[in-house]
Amino acid sequence: MASVETLEPLAGYRPCVGVFLLNDQGQVLVGQRRDMAADAWQMPQGGIDPPETPVEAGLREMLEEIGTDRALLLRQSGVWRSYELPESLARKSWRGRYAGQTQNWLAYRFTGSDADIRLDTAHPEFSDWRWAPPETIPDLIVPFKRDVYVSVVAEFRPLWV
Repeated sequence: MASVETLEPLAGYRPCVGVFLLNDQGQVLVGQRRDMAADAWQMPQGGIDPPETPVEAGLREMLEEIGTDRALLLRQSGVWRSYELPESLARKSWRGRYAGQTQNWLAYRFTGSDADIRLDTAHPEFSDWRWAPPETIPDLIVPFKRDVYVSVVAEFRPLWV
């Protein structure tokens, strides 16, 4: 299945948030996944824990993945973007409970300094991080997430152009 956009979370998919964190130069934070041998960059993302709102989950995920939540919300996407995980990853991650993820994306302006970004969190997910021009992000991403990232970059383009 290619990515799908809906107004509500897609049933059978894990509800998640994605964090589009912009710095003052109009670049977006991406992290290299620790659990992948090859290049596998992504923006911070993760599950929504009931009764969290997507905005609350976005701030929590930033703290958990990059050690800071120094950011101001710019925009919350009006759609949920869903994608399937490759079957081997879905079995490993969720024992077949979900077919993939359904994500609500949030754009934030980073208000801290690079020194605030720390990957040595309680449960590290990234081995490295960098700021990247938004247009280049879809090329950095694993193929099964690429359609989602193309759509997110297009939606949030007015925030840095």
